[in-house]
Amino acid sequence: MSPGDEQGYSDYAETGHTRTRLPETDPYGGAPRRPSRSSSRSLVTVVGVVVLLIAAIAFANRGDDSSADGSPTKDDQPRAATTAASGSKPVETKSGNIPTGFPHTAQGAQSAAANYAVALGSADMFNTAWRHQIVGTVYTPDAATAKQSAMDNAYSNEKFLANIGLAKNGAAPTGQTFVSRVVPVGTKVTASGADSTTVEVWYTSLFGLSGEASKNPVTQSWYTTTYTLKWVEGDWKIADFQQKDGPVPVGRDQTASTADDMTKAVEEYGGFTYAR
Repeated sequence: MSPGDEQGYSDYAETGHTRTRLPETDPYGGAPRRPSRSSSRSLVTVVGVVVLLIAAIAFANRGDDSSADGSPTKDDQPRAATTAASGSKPVETKSGNIPTGFPHTAQGAQSAAANYAVALGSADMFNTAWRHQIVGTVYTPDAATAKQSAMDNAYSNEKFLANIGLAKNGAAPTGQTFVSRVVPVGTKVTASGADSTTVEVWYTSLFGLSGEASKNPVTQSWYTTTYTLKWVEGDWKIADFQQKDGPVPVGRDQTASTADDMTKAVEEYGGFTYAR
């Protein structure tokens, strides 16, 4: 497996998944700021938001009684069970920085998949010692043995590292911060058995270099990774995976942050332990 298998890293320099408006002076070295939108469009946007808000309030305050003509009652409506949080307490054990000890349940498998996606998409994968620990923790023993050598070759490939702006040892240039972070949006089980579960993780990924001289600014992409998990030695482990692009939302017309703000955010905002 290559770094591109997990994150599509080699494509980040050319990603255009979201629309971003850059400031007048872009510290990342990007294109000049686009002309501002017309006031008429701004008015239409505001009116649209107000209309949606009113509709949402009306829906929330709607009575639960069934109508006289036999229309469906509240109990007949689709439920949000596939997306709602379970309320289960997150795991309390870790191997290094990776949560472990997930329940032998469908929810436990989803929590494991979300946390493993974060670990495999982190900047730690570019450090040999940390990568070995991550792979040994999240994969089944057989899969870890099979993938470790290929991963080492991929993550130490000098051409690949140069393309994303990193040194041969995976370090960021002086004055810049390497950003590689996965943020799960949701999970779902697509197949399950006694000791094998298939879980899809939909997530957004931040990747790039923040800093005044960066030629690879931090960009956002969206992916769905399907993990085949096996119950091994009292925990869920990855046996195999497949990744695809999207679903990709329409990006808002927001001004991109400065390199300094992006660096501070990455350094100051920690990650989460994800539980279904």
